[in-house]
Amino acid sequence: MNTSTQTEIHLANRPSGMPSDKDFDFVTRAIPTPNDKEVLVRTLYLSVDPYMRGRMQDAKSYIAPFKLHEAIVGGTIAQVVQSNSSQFKKGDIVIGNLKWAEYSVASEKEIRVIDPSAAPITTHLGILGLTGLTAYFGLLDIGKPQKGEVVVVSGAAGAVGSAVGQIAKIKGAHVVGIAGSDEKIRYLKEELGFDEAVNYKSAHLQEELAKACPNGVDVYFDNVGGEVTDAVFTLLNRNARIPLCGAISSYNAEGKDLGPRLQSAMIKTSSLMKGFTLGDYSSQFKEGSTQLIQWFQEGKLKYEETIVEGFEKTPEAFLGLFKGNNLGKQLVKVADQEN
Repeated sequence: MNTSTQTEIHLANRPSGMPSDKDFDFVTRAIPTPNDKEVLVRTLYLSVDPYMRGRMQDAKSYIAPFKLHEAIVGGTIAQVVQSNSSQFKKGDIVIGNLKWAEYSVASEKEIRVIDPSAAPITTHLGILGLTGLTAYFGLLDIGKPQKGEVVVVSGAAGAVGSAVGQIAKIKGAHVVGIAGSDEKIRYLKEELGFDEAVNYKSAHLQEELAKACPNGVDVYFDNVGGEVTDAVFTLLNRNARIPLCGAISSYNAEGKDLGPRLQSAMIKTSSLMKGFTLGDYSSQFKEGSTQLIQWFQEGKLKYEETIVEGFEKTPEAFLGLFKGNNLGKQLVKVADQEN
C-alpha cells in the first residue's frame, strides 16, 4: 500500500435530541497490521441504520452502547487486502460488523465471505442481509399473516418495511404501507405491489388510513411508533398481532414520548404486541437466508438502495435516516472493489 494512515469516524459526544456533525470526529490512525488468524480489509460499503442512534446513548439496552472517542461500528462489506488466515485470501469480498474506518483488522470469527456472483454484494447489507432477515422473522414468527388478512407496515419505504410488505404479499395478505412522500407512495404501489399506501404527513392520516383499511388491521409491523402507531391502533381487529421492530419517531426525542395509552385497545381486541431484535433468531439465520435468496432469485423480492458516495459523508447519510431521505436501504460507498 502507498500510505500508512487512514481515517476513522469516532463518536465525539452522546447527542441529546437529533445528532449533528459535532457528534462525530474524523480521526487519523495508522493502518493496522493483522496478527495470526486475522485479515486486513479495505471498506467498500457501510450500512447506516436507525438502531445506531440508540447505541449512542449510555443506557442499558439489548446491545452495548458505542464508546466515546472510539470508532463507531456497523454492518460493513469489505475486501481482503492482506491475510494471515487460511480461511481468507487477498481479494475476497467479506461482510461483518466492523469499524467506520477506511481499513480494519478482523479476526476469522468476525467476518464471512460472500459470493459476488450470486447477487449484487450490497444486497447482503439489505434485502438478503440483516434488514431482510429482520423483516422475515418479525413478520412470520410474530405477525403470522394469513391469506386475505390485512397487514399494515409503517416505515414501509425503508429497508425493513419494504421487505415486510413484499413477504406479506408472498403470503397472500392485503398490504397497506405508510410512508412519508408521494414518491415513496408511488414506489410502494407501482414497484413493490402494495395494495394501498398512505402518506403519514397528511393532515387527514386517520381518515385516509381507515379508508385504506375498511376491514380493519390484522397485523401491524411497527417501525415508527408515535402518532402513526396511535392511528393504526384505532383500527386493530380482534386477535391482531403487532411485531414491534422500531420506534424511529422517538429516537431523537429529548423528553418522554407521550401519547395515547394502548392497553385498552389491546384488551378490547385481545391483541398481541411483541418487541424483538434480530439477535433473538440467530440460530435460524441459515433458514431465513436460504428462503430470502430463493424468493430473490424467483423475482419475488425487489429492493431499492440509496447510496451516498464518499467516506466523509457517512454522518450525513446517517442523519438523513431521521429526515426520511432514503428510499430502501441507506448505504455509504467508501471505495471501489478491486479485481
